[in-house]
Amino acid sequence: MPTIPAKPLAAVLGGLLLAGSLTACGGGSTAAADTVTVYSADGLKGENGDGWYDRVFKDFEKQTGIKVKYVEGGSGEMVQRALRERTNPQADVLVTLPPFIQQADSKGLLAKYAPQGSVEVADADKAADGTWTAVVNNYFGFVYNRKELKKAPTTWEELLEGTYRNKLQYSTPGVAGDGTAVLVKAMNDFGGKEAALAYLKRLQANNVGPSASTGKLAPKVDKGELLVANGDVQMNYAQSRTMPNLGIWFPARRGGRPTTFALPYAAGLVTKAPHSENGRKLLDYMLSRTAQEQVSAIGGGFAARKDVGAKDANAAALTKIMDGVQVFRPDWNDIDKNLQTYVEDWKSATNS
Repeated sequence: MPTIPAKPLAAVLGGLLLAGSLTACGGGSTAAADTVTVYSADGLKGENGDGWYDRVFKDFEKQTGIKVKYVEGGSGEMVQRALRERTNPQADVLVTLPPFIQQADSKGLLAKYAPQGSVEVADADKAADGTWTAVVNNYFGFVYNRKELKKAPTTWEELLEGTYRNKLQYSTPGVAGDGTAVLVKAMNDFGGKEAALAYLKRLQANNVGPSASTGKLAPKVDKGELLVANGDVQMNYAQSRTMPNLGIWFPARRGGRPTTFALPYAAGLVTKAPHSENGRKLLDYMLSRTAQEQVSAIGGGFAARKDVGAKDANAAALTKIMDGVQVFRPDWNDIDKNLQTYVEDWKSATNS
């Protein structure tokens, strides 16, 4: 997979959530001993401090006294950053979407640790060797502007129409988890890589251009700068609380059923993490019943634990969103193995 260039210093600093002042400690790390550093894909932190991460980190800090240092970016970007730092790790916990959690695992970035509560996570949502586990379940989807379009699109083919010229954007495969998901879903829906790339080549005429972060697209859709963009159910549902024009939908082939697939936020302990014990404690807390019961009510997502049955209003709304949508299961091992090839072929097909 191509190396993702490091963020400019200002962008990195702007992505940090520093809960309290940090003091230096030895061992080559500049983070304090009572901190834990999280590298995460975007989507779980609220725009206004009202997301699942905001609540979980605040409660964790209050309970343990451990301050959370937070760095956010696209899934691929976070893995690449951790990879560049592997000789001097700065992160303790890594949270990404598939297939990037599998990529991190295959590159030796994750240490074996089964958090408390992970026994209640489905086998499909955690690594067999204990290197990562889902902490929030989620599904891939698209958003549209409900005010401008009045009616949601239903098919991939509709997106080729002139209505969407320079009004459509999807995040970059190989950089963003949800961007890679566009390629995964297209390959499933069109029956293979070649047919999917042929479609995405045609779609490029309407595409605004690359985006490293999926989370930045929904505000553009809400404002009407875009009519359609990719996303995921948890992130977009949470965003819709402050973005009233967002609607969630799932593209289908013409004459077919809408489809999606599970795209969980998966977390793992970083190999040789500077504060591994603090990382273990945070992973334990993320999978605690208290935190998991807040996933739908606060985060707008789906609990990772099978024994947590949410009954709040958000859970009911999420169930309705998923009604009638066919869920398929990608071969993540194949995608991890061939991701670089798929991304390079996508770049070639779309001249990206």
